[in-house]
Amino acid sequence: MCGICGVWGNAGQEAVEAMISTMHHRGPDDQGVYVAHAAAIGMTRLSILDLTSAAHQPMSNPEGTVWIVFNGEAYNYQSERQPLESRGYTFSSRSDTEVVLRMYEHYGDDFLTRIRGMFALAIYDLREDERLLLARDQFGIKPLLYAESDGRVVFASEVKALLASGLVQGQVDPIALRQLLTFGSVLQPRTTLQGVKMLPPAHRMILEKGRVLIERYWHLESDRRDGLRASSYESQKEEMARVLEEAVRLQMASDVPLGAFLSGGIDSSVLVAMMAKAVGHRLKTFSVGFETEGADIDESEDARRTASYLKTDHTHVVVTGTQVRDRIIGIARGLDQPSVDGVNAYFVSMAASQGVKVAISGTGGDELFAGYPWFIAMMAEEQKARRARLRTAGLSIAAAAARSPILDGLTQVRGRGRLYRARTSAGFVARYALNYQIFNPLLTVEMISPDLRSKAQAGRAEALDLAATDELRRGTVIERVTGLCLRGYTNNQLLRDTDAVASANSIEVRLPYLDPLVVDTALSLPDVAKVSNTSDPHVDHQATYREMGSKRILIDLARPLLPKDFDLQPKRGFMMPFDAWLRGPLNDVFMDTLSEPSTRSRGLLNEQAVSKIRDDFLGGHGGWAQPWLLMMFELWCRNVLDASQPNSQLG
Repeated sequence: MCGICGVWGNAGQEAVEAMISTMHHRGPDDQGVYVAHAAAIGMTRLSILDLTSAAHQPMSNPEGTVWIVFNGEAYNYQSERQPLESRGYTFSSRSDTEVVLRMYEHYGDDFLTRIRGMFALAIYDLREDERLLLARDQFGIKPLLYAESDGRVVFASEVKALLASGLVQGQVDPIALRQLLTFGSVLQPRTTLQGVKMLPPAHRMILEKGRVLIERYWHLESDRRDGLRASSYESQKEEMARVLEEAVRLQMASDVPLGAFLSGGIDSSVLVAMMAKAVGHRLKTFSVGFETEGADIDESEDARRTASYLKTDHTHVVVTGTQVRDRIIGIARGLDQPSVDGVNAYFVSMAASQGVKVAISGTGGDELFAGYPWFIAMMAEEQKARRARLRTAGLSIAAAAARSPILDGLTQVRGRGRLYRARTSAGFVARYALNYQIFNPLLTVEMISPDLRSKAQAGRAEALDLAATDELRRGTVIERVTGLCLRGYTNNQLLRDTDAVASANSIEVRLPYLDPLVVDTALSLPDVAKVSNTSDPHVDHQATYREMGSKRILIDLARPLLPKDFDLQPKRGFMMPFDAWLRGPLNDVFMDTLSEPSTRSRGLLNEQAVSKIRDDFLGGHGGWAQPWLLMMFELWCRNVLDASQPNSQLG
């Protein structure tokens, strides 16, 4: 977990040094700057592999003609180093960064397809014509933001760093605000700031000869593992276990203490079991629980049982509302961009940082093995649609017409409910969008300040926002939902939030389920390997994994590693007692951030609509997600936006 930054074009060392200073939490162990003709690049490092000065960054080749700053890990660096050495390349460190640099020299821009890891990197190449290459890993685990300003391109790992450069203005993007209200996070490549973008996952940016080129180097694909889908279930299970165990082993490489997040759910339990099997000492594990205010949603007893069975050195952290109150400003600032999520990851990262520098997480298991309830829901919806094919065809045509941006303005007038129902009545992505939203588009229209609704494209159909995330549209229902999850909710919220809050606590989080080979293998399995009951799917939120039949292959391959009947637990999305906290220890913060004067002075949201959300919640109507998101947005504005440019307004 490091921070990288730089400027291309009329580079100034002061801007890079200011960005590095702002990201000190991402890399408290080392920092450096390299300034040359067309670019300046910088790095603040959390040392994980090769703790010596030989791994200092920015790092160059022996000739000093190619320079790199690298945030993340290339887990297969040792196997990639060997063929390079046989071709005469020399190495002065034991770091993966130097291997990545040499891979670029040898393979050119396509070296990215060979990396099994998580990364955001910048390579400054002074050979022949100067060029700068920026790239991000296949799933967007590591962030890389950029902005074009006065003929320059400035990039960094965080919004706060870009603002600190003095080259980026702090103006909220109205469209990003609308997306935040609808989905609980901003959809990449857009960010909360106008003019600032996130380089998409699996993309590279090349700057040379006055041109900026952004291109994709990898994509999700079904059946990349040829022949696996047609093999026996036993063979599929053995191969899935082999690939996942290999990913776990590779991601355990570290020269500093390493542990794991253990929520008590299936995904993290499987990984911890594989880790415990691989090490010859007690593994450190960490979980989060609550006091009586959150007893009904506390999963920590499941985590304790698993830890006891696997004989891990387990730390259970009890999070209280008072602790959240004391740290809420740090959480809002640590998130770097506003989000409805991230609190759990913040506290488990904070706990883990006291004992380890690297933690393994189970994020990605639900996406690959149909763990979320909306997988089953979408299967049932699709079967229903097929049974009414003629009627569905007509609805699809009507729904597509209703989703036209030309009609967005009608969501602000009487009768808008009929338009919304027409827009969501048919279409795979439109139905999928109903599974996860904070404010539906009609409510979002009301929440945004009337003066900004046009700029925000208020009323836009969710399906149009999510269309770009439908990367596996030719796959089965389960595969298609996997693609939508990975490129949408997982990328924009889970991964982005986890990286931000883990970095705020100077800890690196690794994700074996999102190893490219693991993902390719999972996407080469038949649906029945993931959900045993594909013929009659129905959602029962009280059902256990065994009763639902979801995550079939993951559960089966883990049976020799985990306690008997470990699958006799229901799927529970991790929750925190936000309701009790907003009405209790956080009430003063809540009331202040959602007060009429606060909303009015900010000028972004409709003060009457915000007050109604606040008052309805306090009156016992509605859940916590809407008021929590509004509170976190205002806290972010105060502690990130205002802190950098106090007079910032919306652009």
